[in-house]
Amino acid sequence: MFAPQLLAGRRILVTGGGTGLGKAMTAKFLGLGAEVHICGRRKSVCDDTATELMAAHGGHVESHGVDIRDAAAVEAMVETIFARGPLTDLVNNAAGNFIARTQDISSRGFDAVANTVMHGTFYVTHAVGRRWIAGGHRGNVVSITVTWVRNGGPFVVPSAMSKAAIHAMTMSLAAEWGRYGIRLNTIAPGEIPTEGMSKRLNPGEEPGARTKAANPMGRVGTLEELQNLATFLISGGCDWINGETIAMDGAQALATGGNFYELRTWSDADWKAARDAIVAQNEKDKAQRR
Repeated sequence: MFAPQLLAGRRILVTGGGTGLGKAMTAKFLGLGAEVHICGRRKSVCDDTATELMAAHGGHVESHGVDIRDAAAVEAMVETIFARGPLTDLVNNAAGNFIARTQDISSRGFDAVANTVMHGTFYVTHAVGRRWIAGGHRGNVVSITVTWVRNGGPFVVPSAMSKAAIHAMTMSLAAEWGRYGIRLNTIAPGEIPTEGMSKRLNPGEEPGARTKAANPMGRVGTLEELQNLATFLISGGCDWINGETIAMDGAQALATGGNFYELRTWSDADWKAARDAIVAQNEKDKAQRR
C-alpha cells in the first residue's frame, strides 16, 4: 500500500513502544525508513525490541527507559532526543487498564491508570509540542484512544475517563496549535488481541472470543490494520485531517456500544475470579522482571 521509504527522514517517538500495539507500529515505521525512538518503564524490554526490529528491518531504533508518569523524566528524555534534531512525529500509545466494578477500585488503582494514560500522555505531548513551537517545526501527534470516549466505559471507568481526556486534548490542541503546522488525531481501535490487553481485560477467556461473537464483521482487528492507519495519519497523505478520532472497530461501537456493558450480568464470584486471575498474572509479570 505504501511507497518504499515513505517515512525516510522522519524521527518518530512511540510511547509504550516495546510491546504490543506500540511495537507493531514501530516495526511498520522502521520498515518504511523512519528513525524511531521507543520508551517504556522497562528499558530492557525496549532494548530487546530495538535489537529485534533492527535485525528484521534495518534502520535505527533507539530505546529509552522512562516512566511517563514522571514529568521531569519525560522532559529529560525529550530534551535528549531533540538535542540531536527535532522529532517529526509522536505516537502516544502507552496505557494501562483493567476491568473492575467501580465501587471496588481504590484511589491507588485509579491513579495507576490515570497517571499513565492522562497525565503521562499530556506530559509527553506538552514536552514535544513546546519544542516544535519554539523551533518553528511542523509536527504530528497520533494518540491511541478507545471508542468509549463517545459513550462511556462501564467497568473500565479510570480508562474511560483518561482516554476521554486525550480525546479532549486532541480536539483542543488541534484548534490551538494548528496555526503552527501541528496536527493531532487519535485512533480508537476495537479489540486487537495482544498479550497485555488479554490478561487484564479478558482474564480466563480465549482472546477475541467475545468480540467475534458480537462484532458486525465477526472478527477482531489486526495489527496490520492499525499499522496502516497510523502510517497514513502521519504520512502527509491528508494533512487537513486534524482533531479527529477515527474508530477502527468493524462498527462494533455502533452496533453494541463497544464497551464492557455486558459484564453487568457477572456475579460476585465472577468478579472475584477475574480479580484473582489479574492479580496472579501481575505477580507472574513481576517475577519475570526480576
